[in-house]
This record gives sequence, C-alpha cells and structure tokens, in this order.
Amino acid sequence: MIDINIIYKTPGVLDEALKARNKTPIEKTLSALDKKSCSLQTKLQKIQEERNANSKTFGIAKSKGEDTSDILKKMETLKKEMAEVENETNKAKTEFLELLYTIPNIPSPECPIGIDENANMEIRKFGTPQTLDFKPLEHYELGAKLGMMNFERASKIAGSRFVFLFGELAKLERALAQFMLDVHTKENGYTEVYVPLILEGKAMFGVGQLPKFEEDLFKTTVDSYLIPTAEASLTNIYNDEILSEEELPLRYTAYTPCFRSEAGSAGRDTAGMLRQHQFGKVELVSITTPEQSIAEHERMTECAEKILKKLNLPFRTVVLSTGDMGFCSEKTYDIEVWLPGQDKYREISSCSRCGDFQARRMNTRFKNGKTKKNEFVHTLNGSGIAVGRCLIAVMENYQQNDGSIEIPEALIPYFGQEKIEAR
Repeated sequence: MIDINIIYKTPGVLDEALKARNKTPIEKTLSALDKKSCSLQTKLQKIQEERNANSKTFGIAKSKGEDTSDILKKMETLKKEMAEVENETNKAKTEFLELLYTIPNIPSPECPIGIDENANMEIRKFGTPQTLDFKPLEHYELGAKLGMMNFERASKIAGSRFVFLFGELAKLERALAQFMLDVHTKENGYTEVYVPLILEGKAMFGVGQLPKFEEDLFKTTVDSYLIPTAEASLTNIYNDEILSEEELPLRYTAYTPCFRSEAGSAGRDTAGMLRQHQFGKVELVSITTPEQSIAEHERMTECAEKILKKLNLPFRTVVLSTGDMGFCSEKTYDIEVWLPGQDKYREISSCSRCGDFQARRMNTRFKNGKTKKNEFVHTLNGSGIAVGRCLIAVMENYQQNDGSIEIPEALIPYFGQEKIEAR
C-alpha cells in the first residue's frame, strides 16, 4: 500500500509512476476522496463534542429540577444528525480505501519503462545453450516416452492443468526440492520454515493478493485461501508486530505446494507442466530495514541464480519493465532458464523488492535504533526456485538421443543415480 502523503509531499510523482505502469492517473480522485473523508470525520467529531456538552447541560439542569425538554429535543436531533454523518463518513472512508488498495507500488527509477515484457532489459547470462545433434523434445514428450508423466489421468480426477509424476520423475522432483533447500539453508543463510498452506483474508491482503487478485486464488468454504506461493505465509510471519533493528535482516525459505487458478492465462502454455494449478516451489523471503533492501535484493537474486549454476543450466537475468512488473514490486529481476524443447528462455524465478508496500498493509514495523521511532520494514521475495520448472529444465537440457535423461552432477547425491534410463 502506498503512503497517501506522497500525493501531498511530492505531487505528480504517483501519477507519473502510474503512467509508467500504463495505469490511469489517480491523484486528483484520491486526494478528493481523502479530503472528503477527513472533512466528514471532523464534522462527526464536532457533533460528538456538541452531544457531550448537551449531555452535561442536561445532567446539571435535571439535578436542579429545571425544565429539560428543549435540551432533550436538541440531543435527539444531534443523535439523528450524528448517525447520518457517521454513515456518510464510513461510506467515504470505504470508497477512499477501496481505491487506495488497488494502487500498485511505485517503480524504482532503475526499472526500464515500457508497456510489457518486450521492454525488459537483459543484464547478464550464464552458460551457452548446447547444440544437440538431434531434435530436442519438450518435457512432456520426454515424460510420455518414459511413461512417468501423465496429464490425462490427472485431468480425469482433478481437471486440466494437473499432472501425475511416477517413479524416477517423482523422485527427481523431490531431489530438486531437497537440493535447493540445502543450498539455501547451508550456504545462503536462510532459515527453513514449515508454513500454513491456507491463510485468512487478512494475511492475503497483507501481501497484496487481496482484493485485486482474488480471482487467481482458490478460496475455501471458510473465507480462507490456498496459498499461491509460500511468500504469502513467510512475509506474514510478523504481521502487526514491531521488530528490533538488531534482528534484521531476517531470511526465510520454504518448500510448499502452490495453488493458482490461472484465471488470466486462458490458452497460454496449455501443454505440459509450465503453467499448472498446483506446483512445487522453494520460496525465499527477506525482511529488512530500508537501508538494507537494495543490497538484499541483489543478494537474493544471486542466491536463486546459484541453484541454476550448480545444476549447470543456461539462464539469463533480466530487469522487468514498469509495464511487466508485479503489483507489489518496486523492482523485479526475472531469471529465465533455457529450454531446448521450446528453443527459448522461460521464466523460472522472479525476485522482487517491495519496499514498505507490503509492510504498510501488514503493519509490520521495526524500532529504529537511532531515532527510537517505529518505521515500516522492507520486504523482498523470490523463487529459489520453481521446482516443477526446474524439473522441466533438467529434463530438456540433459536429454539424450535415446530419450534417457542424465542427472546433473550436483544432484546425483540427492537422486542416487546418474541417469534416468529410457524404457
């Protein structure tokens, strides 16, 4: 959530930011609603003060045995007026907040300005896509040949965008998750967390999933939601709390299933595992002071990149444009892994710096050691990485002409063998 004071302290900045995100300017409307809400609140307070004064006068007159009929009429009038103004105040406040909650974060000046992914800027590459002496297959073709990946049977019991993994492919998915967690906890300094997979609406609001993205969530019958990523749980650990500055930065990781309705992806990536309703992901979350967040963003992105480097998977890292970045983000790096079957790079990790945007919604603060004041923390999140997509990348990059799949050297201790043999 943005700080409303920005439209008064630096007028024009919010509208410029929205313009960069291809959104409609909103400052005049937001300011008018804010002023209306404040004006009605002031009016309400004055009526309450007048009611209190009349109540006191009534008490004094009654104790003296004086006629109180006029005072009672006045009190009744004030009661009705107060109810009307209170109703107007609540409506105005609701209208203001509903608009405020839909406003995305202000992009960092470091982000390239553009309307979509075509304006994203590549900043580095790792590895060179190998030239195969045979036509590479896509992961779902390999999975079918191995007899270890089945979408049809999953769709019979769960609907589209679900999959069964059998045997060594199921084992490979598990090995990848364990490998990632070990790297992040033993080498990268993250604390592993077992998290709730169902969160209440308040928590989903805190990380910016509600109200804007409700259609992308799976809602339960008790007004709670399945998590779309462990970011929602990890970032909310200190919801409505005050941390000490000495505790920061805090770094957490979790491996969870994730659930997304993919409401806005009709017709996209319908074949295979790239875009599923349920998928596994190792998530990274950091909670920092404002001064730490920029360096922490670079560090987090490097931690995610390390996974792909250890697996020797070619990838590139890009900075997302203002028109392609997420709702809560002020700057995002996407890591895109090379998929030979598609002959292109595809996103496998997204690492975002959110500033105090989520912290304001969660009311998560820290006590500044110098000023002794409570300030909002900064939050960051990243995929460290998407396990299903990493499975795809390993299958396609390590496929052999006979349909077998070699196992990356770093993964052999977790998988227990060097190859998945073709059946």
